[in-house]
Amino acid sequence: MRIIGLTGGIGSGKSTVARLFGELGVHWVDADNVAREVVEPGQPALAQIADHFGAEALQADGSLNRAWLRERVFAEPAEREWLEQLLHPVIREELVRQLHNPPSLSAKGNSGDYPLPYVLLVSPLLLETNQHQLVEQLIVVDVPEEVQLERTMARDANTREQVERIMAAQLGRDERRARASAIIDNNRPLDNVELQVCELHNRLLAEFS
Repeated sequence: MRIIGLTGGIGSGKSTVARLFGELGVHWVDADNVAREVVEPGQPALAQIADHFGAEALQADGSLNRAWLRERVFAEPAEREWLEQLLHPVIREELVRQLHNPPSLSAKGNSGDYPLPYVLLVSPLLLETNQHQLVEQLIVVDVPEEVQLERTMARDANTREQVERIMAAQLGRDERRARASAIIDNNRPLDNVELQVCELHNRLLAEFS
């Protein structure tokens, strides 16, 4: 089973593209989902976060106060570094587990007699962490930086300053594109993006067959 990376800056539409691959029968694991799973109530990482940051890091129901924590760590680089050192190894371990234990896979419309030859690791920090060591090719979902800002502000109700801080902590657009094996232009109509995904999927199937 080949592992293909799928990444892009915040607001680029990685999840949308991943779902399009999923409609073709491709199993994908989202690092954002895994990052939420490892800090659910009862998980050791959540207890360590609460010990370090105090009660403000938790909601009244004991779950993680994500909005508060995000604002705190992006305002204080040392705290972001501490959080990353805690969570990145835990997230990586769970990613590896899920990537190597996919459900039965088959191409869309196929009887299921054979599995697809690749899975997707979807991660906004694929290149910024050692997660890139898990993949053999890299798909970059790309949009202009102004589109990233507008989409993220509309989606998350964040200020422009907050989004700019997040973007500054990620790899720059030009460097992401330079390291890509393939690029999906997600600043186009959905039917065009679907076509790009189908063409890339067919190319990967042919390459790995």
